[in-house]
Parts: sequence; C-alpha cells; structure tokens
Amino acid sequence: MGLRRRQSGSDRQGKAPTVSFVGNPNVGKSTLFNALTGLRQHTGNWTGKTVENAEGFCTHRGSRYRLVDLPGTYSLAAHSPEERIACAYLGSDRADAVVIVCDATALERTLLLGLQVIRRFSRAIVCVNLMDEAKKRGLVIDLDRLSARLGVPVIGTSARKKADALRLMDGVEALLAGEEERPVTPDAPVDTAADYALLEEICQDCIHTDPTRRVLDREALDRFLMKRWVSLPIMGLLLLLVFWITLFGANAVSSVLSDLLFAALGWLERAAEAMSLPEWLTGPLLDGVLRTVAWIVSVMLPPMAIFFPLFTLLEDAGLLPRIAFRLDRRFAACRACGKQALTICMGFGCNAAGVVGCRIIASKRERLIAILTNAMVPCNGRFPALITVLTILLLALGAPQAGGLLPALLLALVVLFALGATFAASYALGHTLLKGMPSAYVLEIPPFRRPQIGKVLVRSLIDRTLYVLGRAVMVAAPCGLLIWLLANLRIGELSVLTRCTGILQPFSELFGLDGATLLAFVLGSPANEIVLPILFMIYENSAILLEPSGVGTLANVLFANGWTWKTAVCFVIFAVLHWPCATTLWTIRRETGKAGLTLLAAALPTAFGLLLCLLFTCVCRLFGI
Repeated sequence: MGLRRRQSGSDRQGKAPTVSFVGNPNVGKSTLFNALTGLRQHTGNWTGKTVENAEGFCTHRGSRYRLVDLPGTYSLAAHSPEERIACAYLGSDRADAVVIVCDATALERTLLLGLQVIRRFSRAIVCVNLMDEAKKRGLVIDLDRLSARLGVPVIGTSARKKADALRLMDGVEALLAGEEERPVTPDAPVDTAADYALLEEICQDCIHTDPTRRVLDREALDRFLMKRWVSLPIMGLLLLLVFWITLFGANAVSSVLSDLLFAALGWLERAAEAMSLPEWLTGPLLDGVLRTVAWIVSVMLPPMAIFFPLFTLLEDAGLLPRIAFRLDRRFAACRACGKQALTICMGFGCNAAGVVGCRIIASKRERLIAILTNAMVPCNGRFPALITVLTILLLALGAPQAGGLLPALLLALVVLFALGATFAASYALGHTLLKGMPSAYVLEIPPFRRPQIGKVLVRSLIDRTLYVLGRAVMVAAPCGLLIWLLANLRIGELSVLTRCTGILQPFSELFGLDGATLLAFVLGSPANEIVLPILFMIYENSAILLEPSGVGTLANVLFANGWTWKTAVCFVIFAVLHWPCATTLWTIRRETGKAGLTLLAAALPTAFGLLLCLLFTCVCRLFGI
C-alpha cells in the first residue's frame, strides 16, 4: 500500500490533484477541510462524527485541488467501520498527497497514526493543529526540529484561522511540486510499543514548557466535573436551562410571527374574493396548502431557531461526549455499546442522522440495537408539538406556568422518560433477539473548548433549522391539500375524514386517545412536524386551520373536542414513542439492508408507546381518576 508516484504536468492536465486529510478523531481535521472548501460539514466536538468520506474542491494560488476528509482513525490497523473506510481509501492509491492532522496538545498520541502513514506514503505532510490550545497550556513546539526528526514537512495551524489553513495549502503545493519522493515501506509491520518509544523521544526533544505561563489544570477540573454527583446535576440543569430559554423565547416570537403570516393570508383571501376566483381553487390552495404552511412556520420556526443553536453550543463545548461517558456503564448493563449515547444525541437533532451515526459502533449486534432504538428519543420535529401539548396540560391542571419554567421542567422529564424507554428497549433486545456481551471500545473525551458562536449560529440555523423547516413545509403542503380533500369529499352525509376518524375511534379509546389523534399520527408519518397541525385541521373538520394565536386558543379547540389532562398525557407518551418518520425508516432500510429490521424499528417504539398508554389508562380507571 502506497501513494502513486506524482504524475507529470501533461498527465495531470485538466485534473485536480487529490489531497487526503487523515488523523485521529477530534483533532480539527474537518474544521480545516471546511475552511478550505467552504462546505458546512458538521464538526461536532466528539469522537466519530465523520463516518464517511467528505469531498470538496479548493482553489489555491490559481491551482484547483480535490480535498478528501477521511473519517477519524487511530491506526492503519482498522477495527471500526470509520477506520476501515479511511484505511481503504488510503490503500486505494487515489491520493496525490496526504495531510496528517495532529493535536498539538496531545502530540505523542496523535502522531502514532502519523508515523504509520509517513512510512507508507511518499508524499505526506504533518499538520500540527490546535497550536492556540497548546499555547494556552504553556507548550512550545519546535516545528523545524519536529520536521527534521520525522523527515517530512511540518506546518503548525490553528484550524479556526483561515490564514493558517492557506499556509497549510502552501506546504501541500510545495510538496506536490517537489521532484524527489521519500523511500517508503508499504508492507512494514506495525510495532506500537516501538513507535510509542520513538514518539516519546521525539516529543521530549521537540516540545518544551513555557515556565513563565500560568496554566489552568484542566485535567483536574475535568476530573472534578466528571464526578457522578457533579456531572449529572450540571447536565440536568443545563438541559433544563435550554428548554426554559426555548419556551420563554418561542412563545413571544411565535405569536408575532403568526400574526404576520395569517394577516398576509387574510390579504390573499380578500384578494381572491375581489377577483372572484372559484372556490374549488381558493379552497385547496388557501385553506388547505397555504394555511397549513403558515401554521407550520409560525409554530415550528421559533422553538427550533432557539433550541438548535443552544444545543449546538453544548455540543461544540464538548459536553456531549461527557454525557456518553457517564452513560457508558448503563448501556453496558443493557449489553449495548456506550457510543450509543452519542447516536442518541444526534437523534435529538434528527433520528435519520442518528441512524447514520450508528456507523461509529464497530459491533454489528450493538449497531443494530442503536439503530432500532434511536427513534425512541424525540427528534427536533416532535419538540414543537411536545412543547405545545405540555403547556396545554398545565392549563388543564390549572397549574401556574411560572414563566415557562414548569413546561421546561416537564419537557426535561419527558426527555428523561425517553432515555429510560431507550434503555429498556436496548436491554430487551440485548437479552433476546440480539443477545450478546458488550464489546470494548475507545471513547476519547475532548477538552472543553470555547464554542465558535458565529459558526454555531450559521450551522444550526441553516443546516438544521431551515433544513428541517423546509422538509416540514414540503411535506405539509401536499398533506394540507390531502386533508382538505378528505374533509370536503363526502360519503353520504359524512366527510371521508370523519369516517376515517370514526373507524379508528374504538381502537384509540383503549389507549386514552381518540380517532382524530391517531389519524393525525398516521397522516403525519412523512414528517413528525405536521402531526399537531393535522390534528387541528381534523378537529376543525372544514379543512380551514385556525390561527395559532396562542396556546390558550389551541387549548380551547382541544378541550372542545373532548380532551382532558389524561388525553394530553397519552398524547405526549405516544408522540415520544411511535413509529419513526418516513425519512428515518428509509434510512434504516438503507443502513440495515433488511425490510424485516425496518419493520421492527417501526413496531418497537410503537409497541412501547401503546403499552404505556394502555397502562396509564388502566391505572386511571382502576383508581377512578
């Protein structure tokens, strides 16, 4: 295995040289890649975020380069799926040069992979990244000395600085322009003990400590924060704070946004009436499609625009891998993998993304457990409905909202409930269908870092909020039209919508719901975001969705249609635990390759949800509540 020899200018005419970025997880590799290509690849502060190759193009000093960001790997002796992807690419001879990205704060450990690559590839350059972090810790690295010891060019960078990324490309350009190639030993055996001994000698020679710089003992701080009696309360309070800020800010913004959108819709309705447009056109278009879209935007956009940036800030700061560390023993007790905690965190954003993220789990058995249970945590599409119904639940109970604190507390409890259901399902699978013992794995705890607030806002608003909102609108528009047709097409004296609701009513009552609610979940299968809007459309029965002018107005509609606090509780349970959306199911089918496992992924959370709803309903009836 080795890099192909550099092609001549005529051979490469019209073809961009390929430069691969390789390194351990969490060394800033993807951040450098994004800075050079302009792509918005996710660069979360935890191990295993990148699980497949990302490609982009970079133009530097008039030359065009193809850049390939490989998944993080610790060694060329591949074990996990992401390591196999990286090693397979490096062994395919498709790269003209390899950039080895290392962590300046942990050079001895992250250079182990670098030594293996240097021995096997003739055109390699070492990028010592996070030099700013090293400086904060009082570390001084002699890059020239390091280059002489390794026998390859060495460039120091801070990935957040675009100038450093461009300087790295200067080094790549010089490497590709060189005529001589180093001798390599592609088949050299890996001797980890000898390599570590050599790296220890090299680092002692090239790294010094600045005695004049006072350094915060971050490891001691991290050890304190990772104590169970400290970490769990802090994480719980942070989660509660995120939910409270989301609720407090979203209510005010949603009210203003709905007034604007429905005022614009009213203007369109008056304009259509003035132009004497036929009802067969205005009904489906204005009352069905546009009113649904206006409802979706006004209700969903504010909480997502607040929740996603806050959640991403926690992710960027390095809190999520610490949550995974704390949950590792619990997953091991379920005979699952601790990395499943990371995929759960991805699932809070999107269950489909969480399913794809399960590739970071090496064991096929444990990976299937993570895939089949990922949809048991609420994704971003379910949060607006949960927030609304929890607030309505408090109204039904006559409890003061305390500025959104009580709904936030309830939402935090719902998330903990979802985690408990995930553990229960993982335990059931790990002891029955997917029986086996938990495997060993490496989980790197990255240092706490100051989040890049500007990039966080852009990434969370564009990559997450607008993406999810766009998907919801694309799905909601045809669903709005479908609901309008079902509500206006009649069989006898009753509409098709009413008849469908009546058919589902007896079954739904067993679980504390009604036919309209269950039908809303069925019709909302393409996207969880539209379940609540569909429910209100069904209750209106005229396919004219009311304006979401406030939670009180929405509560009045639900109570007028027979809802009680018990109905709200069952709705919350089933909203958390039911079949995944169509996108997630399609992703599960693609990842597992089996239709049976996809059906199981849909049936498992649904069975849990229906069973818990039935149990709650029976307890209420038993005690006459």
